[in-house]
Amino acid sequence: MIESVPRVPADPASALEVARDLAPRFAARAMAHDTEGLFPVEDFTDLRESGLLGLMVPARLGGIGAGFADYARVAAELGTGAGSTALIFNMHASVTGAIALVSEDLARAFGVPDGFFTARDRVLTEVLGGKLFGVAMSERGAGSRLSSLTTSYAQVKGGYHIRGSKAFVSGAGHVDAYLVAARTTTTRGDQPVVSQFLVPAGPGVRVEKTWDSLGMRATGSHDVHFDVTVGSDALLGGVEGLALLLAEVMPQWLVASYAAVYVGVAQASIDAAVAHLRERKLHTLPSVRTRVGRADATVAAARAVVAEAARRVDTAPGETETNRWVWRAKLLAGDAAATVASSMLEAAGASASRRGHPLERLYRDARCGALQPATSDVCADHLGSTALDTDGDAAVPRW
Repeated sequence: MIESVPRVPADPASALEVARDLAPRFAARAMAHDTEGLFPVEDFTDLRESGLLGLMVPARLGGIGAGFADYARVAAELGTGAGSTALIFNMHASVTGAIALVSEDLARAFGVPDGFFTARDRVLTEVLGGKLFGVAMSERGAGSRLSSLTTSYAQVKGGYHIRGSKAFVSGAGHVDAYLVAARTTTTRGDQPVVSQFLVPAGPGVRVEKTWDSLGMRATGSHDVHFDVTVGSDALLGGVEGLALLLAEVMPQWLVASYAAVYVGVAQASIDAAVAHLRERKLHTLPSVRTRVGRADATVAAARAVVAEAARRVDTAPGETETNRWVWRAKLLAGDAAATVASSMLEAAGASASRRGHPLERLYRDARCGALQPATSDVCADHLGSTALDTDGDAAVPRW
């Protein structure tokens, strides 16, 4: 239970400074959380007390009022401390940001009822009290393809009944509510009706501890099973069938939000390698300097692409060119993290591959960037299809 309302940084610049102060604390705990595969409880105590959970809440409601570019800077900073913590934070920001940053014009174009705006403000205000959200979208066998989900929902008296199982649910068992994607058993035309619901943790929501992964072990991304009835106000947007439309029009929270985290992990790999190399007196070797130099340039390039994508999301959301930058950001950040962490581990040598060394953990965490949806291959396919004007020929739906 949250005993007091956390203080909230005055603005996004102050929030970034708070993130920089927290990152070393997270880094000091990261190995223990990784080794045991434990949810980083202390990190989220810090995040609650710092008010950063309110990053995406509008200033008019008492939040920080961040835009997507502000989020990307904060997430990258947290990623330098602990990738797992930053990814769980990303899921929370994806829910709050998606709710907060949809413009009123776009919301009305989607046909949301007037009650949506009141419900939205209520949810966002609860975040200022320290409420933490998770995302339950991916499924075994379907991945993150919304059109292939098997989790279903049906309208019942007073609300909806949701039944199904989700995988890769970061923060499972520790979040206060889950954003759940589910489909009706019928289709609308040739498309399934896919909607999203904000489902409180509690009866009807069961966590199965399945998470034992290569990297990002402290995310606690266990399977979660739903057999639960929720009120009608749990339907996100108040309109059925919005999930696929939002994914196509504004994919940033499903794609590029991860990118900032992996830029932070890549930077942490360089920092850990530099400390190790200087301690071992290896920093004067030409081959070592070359590796570090290439890594520096690679991270700088990825950071610049993420920043450009984020800038466009803030200034021209939903535009075709903005969305191309969103996919570029995820592709380059995921690949950069894996490439940089691998090179830094090779530069540091065999001693850095031992369990307990920061580079060993960072290597495993970084390797997950290209695998996390949208995967690097999916991103590259999307960009290639767009460049070749063959998007309509794709055999497998992207969402």
